[in-house]
Amino acid sequence: MELFDGLEHVVRENESLAPYTWFRLGGAAQYFAEPTTVDELSLLVQRSYEHDVPVRLIGGGSNVLVPDAGVEGLVLHLSAPAFAEIGVTDNQVTAGGGAKLSHVISTSVREGLGGLEQMVGVPGTVGGALHGNAGTQGGDIGQWTRRARVMTRAGEIRTHETDSLNFAYRRSSLDELVILDATFELEQGDSKQLTKRMQTLWIIKKSKQPKTTENTCAVFRDPGGVDAASLIEQAGLKGTEVGQASVSERNANFIVAQPGATSQSVVELIAKIKAQVFDRTGVELEPTLNIW
Repeated sequence: MELFDGLEHVVRENESLAPYTWFRLGGAAQYFAEPTTVDELSLLVQRSYEHDVPVRLIGGGSNVLVPDAGVEGLVLHLSAPAFAEIGVTDNQVTAGGGAKLSHVISTSVREGLGGLEQMVGVPGTVGGALHGNAGTQGGDIGQWTRRARVMTRAGEIRTHETDSLNFAYRRSSLDELVILDATFELEQGDSKQLTKRMQTLWIIKKSKQPKTTENTCAVFRDPGGVDAASLIEQAGLKGTEVGQASVSERNANFIVAQPGATSQSVVELIAKIKAQVFDRTGVELEPTLNIW
C-alpha cells in the first residue's frame, strides 16, 4: 500500500461497505480510510488526487447504494470525534460534517434554539444533509446555514459564507468532496416547548416509515407538490418485488432489501418503478438515492 505510506493506521484494503449502508448491500472498497484528524484527511485526499485515485465519502449511509462488485479507489468514513464536534455560541450552532444530524437537532433544542427541530427523523450526517439540502415539509437545512468549511478534491480547505451558499429543493452549491463543518443561525425559543414539538414531529415521522428493523432506504425526490410515495401507490406498485428487493407496504417511496437481496435487484426495481409511474401518471421520478 505504497500510495498511503505512513497512513496504514487509518487505511484498510478490501473493506466491505455493506455494514456502512442502510441497505446492508454491496461489495468492498479497494481502500477504506477513517482518518482521525483533518490533517490526516487532507493527506489522504492529496495523495489520491496526485495519483488519480477516485475518492468517495460515505456518511450515515442512509441514501447510498453500493454496487455488488464494490468500488475502486478510496472511500472515506469520517467516524472520528474530530469530525463530529458540536458547539453552541449565542444563537449559533457549529457542527462537524461527520456529526449525526439527530445529535445536532437535540443539542439545539436542549439549548433553546429553534429551527432544526422540524427536521427530526431525517437520517444521516450534517455533511450529507447539506450536500442534498435535506428537509421536510416544514423547511430545509439550507435556510439556517450561514457558513460552511469544506475540503476540495485536491485537499484544499475553503470557507463559504452566506453570500456564496445556494440551496434549492434537495440540492445545494456545496459540491466539494468533504464538508468539514457548518454553522447554523437559529431562533431563540423555550427548550421545553421545542422538545414537545420535536417529540410530536418524531412520532408523526416514524409512523409513516418502514420498521427500523428493516434494511431500507427512501428512493425518490418528491416532484413538485405531490409526494413520490403517493405516485408509486397510485401506480399500484406497493409490495412489488424484483428478486428479494421490494417496495415497502408501509411507505411506497422506500425499498426494502430482504435477506438475499442484491444491489442489482434494487437498481432493477428502481427502473421498474420509474417506468410504471411514468406510464400511469406521466410523472418522471428522480432518485434521491446515490447509486455508486
